[in-house]
Amino acid sequence: MIDESYQLILVSAFLGLVSIALLGLSRRLGAPSLLLFLLVGMLAGEDGLGGLQFSDVETAFLVGNIALAVILLDGGLRTHISSFRVGLKPALTLATLGVIITSGTVGAAAAWVLGWPLQDGLLLGAIIGSTDAAAVFALLNAAGLQLKQRSSATLEIESGTNDPMAIFLTIALVTLLTSGDGSVDLHILGDFFRQMGLGALMGIGGGWLLQQILNRIILPHVLYPLLVMSGGLTIFSLTNLWQGSGFLAIYLIGLVVANRPMNHIHEVRWLHDGLAWLSQIGMFLLLGLLVSPSGLLDPKVAIPALAVSLTLMFFARPLAVFICLLPFRFPAREQFFISWVGLKGAVPIILALFPYLYGMEHKDTYFEITFFVVLLSLCLQGWTIAPLARSLGLEVPPKPEDIDHLGVTLPGQIGRELLAYRIHAGSPADSYLLRRLPIPSGVKLLGVIRGDTVLPPEPDRLLQPDDYLVLMAQSHHSPDLVALFMALPTPAHLLGTAFFGQFTLRPEVLLDDLCKAYGVSLSDDLRRQSLSELINKHYHGKPVVGDRVNVGDIELVVKQMAKGKLLQVGLKLPVVKQQAAS
Repeated sequence: MIDESYQLILVSAFLGLVSIALLGLSRRLGAPSLLLFLLVGMLAGEDGLGGLQFSDVETAFLVGNIALAVILLDGGLRTHISSFRVGLKPALTLATLGVIITSGTVGAAAAWVLGWPLQDGLLLGAIIGSTDAAAVFALLNAAGLQLKQRSSATLEIESGTNDPMAIFLTIALVTLLTSGDGSVDLHILGDFFRQMGLGALMGIGGGWLLQQILNRIILPHVLYPLLVMSGGLTIFSLTNLWQGSGFLAIYLIGLVVANRPMNHIHEVRWLHDGLAWLSQIGMFLLLGLLVSPSGLLDPKVAIPALAVSLTLMFFARPLAVFICLLPFRFPAREQFFISWVGLKGAVPIILALFPYLYGMEHKDTYFEITFFVVLLSLCLQGWTIAPLARSLGLEVPPKPEDIDHLGVTLPGQIGRELLAYRIHAGSPADSYLLRRLPIPSGVKLLGVIRGDTVLPPEPDRLLQPDDYLVLMAQSHHSPDLVALFMALPTPAHLLGTAFFGQFTLRPEVLLDDLCKAYGVSLSDDLRRQSLSELINKHYHGKPVVGDRVNVGDIELVVKQMAKGKLLQVGLKLPVVKQQAAS
């Protein structure tokens, strides 16, 4: 028994080691890391090189649920409330109506292809109806891509809110098919509102309570992230026991905790990022062990699975996106991109275990087709997401991540920190006078550390590379501050003048004055409009950084936004105009 335990530890640790080592390879190939984790699990399984026998569905279901909860909690911790301005309504529409349309369309096609009753086909549609947009962001981050906020916010919020709908539809259809009478009544609709309502209430209330505890209890720093994790899983479990949506609750817990004043938020985020990676690796390895590759290659499985996959990617998801985003007037290229980002991940595979747990007919077919769909989605969609985003012009200059500062929380002062930022060569603060440094109001300069010397914060002090600037600030100022001190390797096509244009204009500048200066003809109805009015009208009051409006042969580019307000507009001149001006 002892030897078997050590063998289990050895196999688990070795597979984890191999998976982590392959992350570097996945980035070089542009391959989804989740795909590699699945393949490692399949190679270690009964048909692979490892020959490991694993068929414990209940264990896989338990591990999958815990892992998904951890991943959703991390997703909530990394969602900024500012993204709600342009992404909340379209994302919630996609997460509810979009999942229903996708599931219904795919379910009808699956029933026809497999020769099943419609309800059985709809169950398969519900199982594969949700989108794992979190996997999308892992791919984009690995490729060094940052999307326009309108697309990124919509996908980010959708990823945290569409799983509860898919889970509800799956459980409702499983209950319907196993009850024997096949009838549908209004109780199902009541169950839906109870699950969503209780999930939202427990998530928001539990997140607020957890945040209050975090700000009042004194613990060693390393225990604060563990407190968030254990508190989140406690509320997740209670919500599920009370017949609510635990997945919605734990996502909202992370969202509430991260967007309210809280001590040690940086430590919490960093550790949870690692726990989320560990959860993804463990979950996909286990799911890879569970499947038999030989079963996937059976023509009775592969042919209908291919038909279902193509219907999902090229018809059902685009149809759902078009209908759901129609009221929000998304640009066509962004609708096309979001429709292609229907990447499938762990949730469909976990949901495909429900037929096993209930002993349903076709349980093997549900699982094998779902696994085939996930693999094809990761291969076809996962490999093309980054190139597609670039070709559609949805990429914007990257923002530095808050990973390089030293912070000390001040006891008894919620959300207030002592911060030390290293000045990177080539950053905006490099060779800058302290008095001219554009820091947010309320941030106090305390000093400069240069080598072994501590220098006072004199207004005419010139900052140098590798200096440390010591500040006192609220923790929510960190994202604004880090951009001053970091220097990112930016591709040539995203550099300031190449992307935003040669000049920066104030949004209140009149179009008439601008066009006269560059000899651009203008219609009478546009003459008295300001740049801000033109851009807001073109993007229906919700522009984002990187949005463009052409006026004659010049291009206006949204350069800086703050709290939904346009602050700076880039002016990009055509090549012929640049030569003439020079």
